[in-house]
Amino acid sequence: MSDTRENTPEQVPVGAPAETGVAAEAGRPIHHEGSHDTRFFGQPWALANVFGVEMWERFSFYGMQGILLIYMYFTVSEGGLGIDRAVATGIVGAYGGTVYLVAILGAWLADRVLGSERVLFYSAIVIMAGHVALAVLPNAWGLGVGLALVAIGSGGLKANATAVVGTLYAEGDTRRDAGFSLFYLGINLGAFLGPIITGLLQSTMGFHWGFGAAAVGMAIGLVQYSFGRKHLPEDSRLVANPLPRNQRGRFVVAGVAGVAVLVIGVVTGVIRADNLATIAIIIILAAAIAYFIVIIGSKHINATERSRVISFIPLFIVNVGFWSLYQQQFTVLTIYSDQQLDRTIFGWEMPISWINSINPIFVIILSGVFAAVWSKLGTRAPAAPAKFGLGSIIMGAAFLLFIPWAGGGPSSTPLLAMALILLVFTVAELFISPPGLSVTTKLAPERFRTQMVALYFLSVALGTSIAGWLAQFYDPATEVPYFALLGAIAIGIGLLMLVAVKPVLKLMRGVR
Repeated sequence: MSDTRENTPEQVPVGAPAETGVAAEAGRPIHHEGSHDTRFFGQPWALANVFGVEMWERFSFYGMQGILLIYMYFTVSEGGLGIDRAVATGIVGAYGGTVYLVAILGAWLADRVLGSERVLFYSAIVIMAGHVALAVLPNAWGLGVGLALVAIGSGGLKANATAVVGTLYAEGDTRRDAGFSLFYLGINLGAFLGPIITGLLQSTMGFHWGFGAAAVGMAIGLVQYSFGRKHLPEDSRLVANPLPRNQRGRFVVAGVAGVAVLVIGVVTGVIRADNLATIAIIIILAAAIAYFIVIIGSKHINATERSRVISFIPLFIVNVGFWSLYQQQFTVLTIYSDQQLDRTIFGWEMPISWINSINPIFVIILSGVFAAVWSKLGTRAPAAPAKFGLGSIIMGAAFLLFIPWAGGGPSSTPLLAMALILLVFTVAELFISPPGLSVTTKLAPERFRTQMVALYFLSVALGTSIAGWLAQFYDPATEVPYFALLGAIAIGIGLLMLVAVKPVLKLMRGVR
């Protein structure tokens, strides 16, 4: 995590002419072609390429995740692995948290070694390999190898795709928030189609066919992105804080040591399937604290940048609370849909994973509305802390909406009721997630541009792992207190954030 840098004038994109870095160091602004490019719905055309690879990556990611939990806890005769349900939810939570935890490594590689664009490209290749492993390798071997590769690749891609989008806009470009909302639309197009395709194949032909469809989707995204890479701005290949050659050896040693610790933990039984979520929470929390200390304590950031990073701490906490509820779509809501939701449509029972496509439908419909509203309001739109507070309150209300149907038994909850609840999920998400990605790039110090995005995803990682850990306490017999308590906590966190809007804005030093 060292931010030490050689005293050289270069801050050069990998493979770019040296003049780019020299101009930047000399204080001359690098031309942003996207400033006058409005070919993609009023946004730079390069956004379409990142939009595409992110859409297909989310197709594969959510398509696989839509059938992952039931693959683990379904019996062998049903095509699953027969894993205990509580253990399976913990694995899902730990896996989801690890995806965002690995974003640290991806961001570090971008800022210190390769630049965001190249890390994005290589990560896409690793993701495809992971889905292939899930599709063709048998039993627990396929599960372990596949999830490890997908987690590593998705972590590398996630923060860097967001960082690349940030490079498409000059400072002060008012299209930035709307651009991130369109980027989020691409995410949700993939998230909608993925569970539909994989779920249909899983229910008719078997789990491995569903995993195979995820692999094909990622392959399409990789090919599409390969053709459009050259049109991305040079800033996307910028190595913001190049790692000196004489320091590379110690980082390689540290990486090997980290892998060795994990292997020893597994062999000795310290790391087990039934405690993965707890271990992930501890590691992610420690990583987040360490990251804040490193960035805030860096001698290479000025007082304004330091204040902005400190202002991100309350946003980080609210985001953790939000995602610990929201990510239960892939744990508690999957179990709920399997056991209590009436999934019958005109006499046909739809696949369980299709529930995961309802939220993306609403995002697709509403993201354009939110983008238009934020663009229309301009500086009159609620500031980021207010959006975070409102999003948390709405998310808490969504959990309270489960209560009227809780404990009703098999097929007792109408599909329309679930659609209503997921609509509220979506509204909460659109208050927090696209603005969260956007404000993170605004608050980021120059030396920690991509790593700050990784810090945002650490909040998602922590929330996701907590979602998996919380799922062990879910039981249809005690649903009312489960949903009521978590909903009340989220509402309380949101109200506290609204009370703190003014002091947080003061710390943000002009960023909204």
